[in-house]
Amino acid sequence: MWSIGELAEHAGVTVKTVRFYSDRGLLPEAARSAGGHRRYGPEALDRLRLIRSLRTLDLPVPDVGRVLDREDALEDVIAGQLRELGSRMAALRWREAALHLLRDCAPEERADRLRLIGAVTAPPDTAALARFWRRWLPPRLPARLTSAILEHAVPQPPADPTPDQVLAFARLHAFVSGPCPRTGTAHWQPAAHRPDEGYRPAVLYEGLIEAYGLAAADIRGQRAPYEGEALDCFVDAYARSCGTRDTPAFRRVLSGQLAADPRIDHYWQLVAELTGPAAPTPGATHDWLHAALDARSTRPAA
Repeated sequence: MWSIGELAEHAGVTVKTVRFYSDRGLLPEAARSAGGHRRYGPEALDRLRLIRSLRTLDLPVPDVGRVLDREDALEDVIAGQLRELGSRMAALRWREAALHLLRDCAPEERADRLRLIGAVTAPPDTAALARFWRRWLPPRLPARLTSAILEHAVPQPPADPTPDQVLAFARLHAFVSGPCPRTGTAHWQPAAHRPDEGYRPAVLYEGLIEAYGLAAADIRGQRAPYEGEALDCFVDAYARSCGTRDTPAFRRVLSGQLAADPRIDHYWQLVAELTGPAAPTPGATHDWLHAALDARSTRPAA
């Protein structure tokens, strides 16, 4: 049996370290001497070395205890630490880009940019953007459909942002966090969102998601708006949502309605700055399809 000092010497640590782990139940003593001093068996040396190895990885003491108590706990502990480390690294990358943004801007811009950046956590989350869309969307959409819309409409912050992307997200956060117009004072939402217009929003949004997917390749290829399957799907979504058919007359009416509907162009502009040109935003896709509809609707009859 070893005394606490002998165990510390064999392990190459201080007595204080052995006592610390013993007091927290990580290093049980085998017995006590007649004078009440702690005594440890040889197996304590292997356990102490394992504890030190785990602590070298910055594992918290409670996690070390889990690993010591259960052999299969190490994998879960490692996975948890990797998630935490990833979050911390993302926060550091975001802070670094934010500091570059402040350092490199003109002095007269610094106060405004500092205010914008200060309102966003690091790493940022998208809860404010999701709340904005839940206010913007028509009420009582199926939860499944709402989730699909949010997946397309709410951009994820980049893991390794540039200073310009930090600024774009900060401005986007400020935009969606501003006051929302009060319902009943004006038509601040598209006609299809207003129940008195007779639309079935769930039918509309199901069709719009499909139409946006069909148009995506053309927009990425920078092809000019044209008649085709994507436009037909787009118009059909509006037609079916209000219980009518896709006709030339309906297309003319729809083109005028979309031109008069309220828009959130600033939101989509900031999203494009954040995500880059690789993936067209739903706003850009909607504009492309509307332009294709306009071209068809204004064409003289043969």
